[in-house]
Amino acid sequence: MGPGRGRSGAPRVCNFRERPLTDTTAIAKLIEPAVKALGLDLVRVAMIGGKSDPTLQVMAERPDTRQLTIDDCADLSRAISEILDPLEEAGKDVIEGAYRLEVSSPGIDRPLTRRGDYADWAGHEARIKFIEPVDTAKQVSGIIEGIDGDLVRITTPKGERTADFTNIASAKLLLTDKLIHATAPLSTEGVDTIKTEG
Repeated sequence: MGPGRGRSGAPRVCNFRERPLTDTTAIAKLIEPAVKALGLDLVRVAMIGGKSDPTLQVMAERPDTRQLTIDDCADLSRAISEILDPLEEAGKDVIEGAYRLEVSSPGIDRPLTRRGDYADWAGHEARIKFIEPVDTAKQVSGIIEGIDGDLVRITTPKGERTADFTNIASAKLLLTDKLIHATAPLSTEGVDTIKTEG
């Protein structure tokens, strides 16, 4: 069991296990029903840590608090094991190579991975990286204005820009006083404070 940080803005790391590496999209599809059954929302399944410390990160939250308790972490870790272990035992590994399993909550400077995130966090600052450049920009930082269908709107120092949700490679909130106030009583420990303008 990894270290927990209580009601912290930094992600709560709940569990580590040695596992082989696989397609995160496939894992997300496998585990999301179990995540929902626990009353949680799946935020992201991603590989982090690079080659030196490959880690499968399963990020989830309670929709009402946007956090995880220690019990939530333990329950979700068990649920993931109950799904993946039988596949491995049957020789149907969905993974390849060794990696660590980490269950965590999003923290304050959370990733924006779902369409609804751009509605829920409208009015807050974010950094968005694109798959294909938008108006020659590979990334932008600015205030989220919302989402209309698949069209994300963000106001930058250069004016309002729009981007198709499917063209977003990654996005995350940026630490501001407004965000700290909105997410209180979360702390700012461990958050990314870097802002970049594309």
